[in-house]
Amino acid sequence: MTSIDVLLKRNQELGDATPGDRSSAKPSLQVAILTCMDARIRVFEVFGLLQGEAHVLRNAGGVVTDDMIRSLALSQRKLGTREVLVVQHTECGLSTVTEDDFKDELEEATGLRPTWAVEAFRNVENSVRTSVERVRRSAYLPHTDNVRGFVYDVKTGKLTEVK
Repeated sequence: MTSIDVLLKRNQELGDATPGDRSSAKPSLQVAILTCMDARIRVFEVFGLLQGEAHVLRNAGGVVTDDMIRSLALSQRKLGTREVLVVQHTECGLSTVTEDDFKDELEEATGLRPTWAVEAFRNVENSVRTSVERVRRSAYLPHTDNVRGFVYDVKTGKLTEVK
């Protein structure tokens, strides 16, 4: 059985047991949470979220990229979110690579050098600050006054705000 088959079986077993309001695409808490794709970050459990309460955006590192700005612009302008929560974490895989080394690896393997930024970082707090500033400075986002950044400790589950 493949991993996809396992997930589909779990979905069938779950049925309609997931609590929350599914009546609207507009999140009831009017918040977008941007975080890393790391499987150790269980966003709904970390924040006690129910379905329909928040937009959850994920990518490698939880960094604010052009595509995240695109999603946030749609989230704010069309679906009513007014706050942004940026959550990166300890022991992130992006802190173990460098921009050039990873691009070199991809170029060697494919013959093509990526045009996109890897967004590798060494200090997670600085990366959070950079991402928060990218949101605050985006001309595409009408709601940039309530943007906060945090580091999630994957060992303890503790959230620490980055100022």
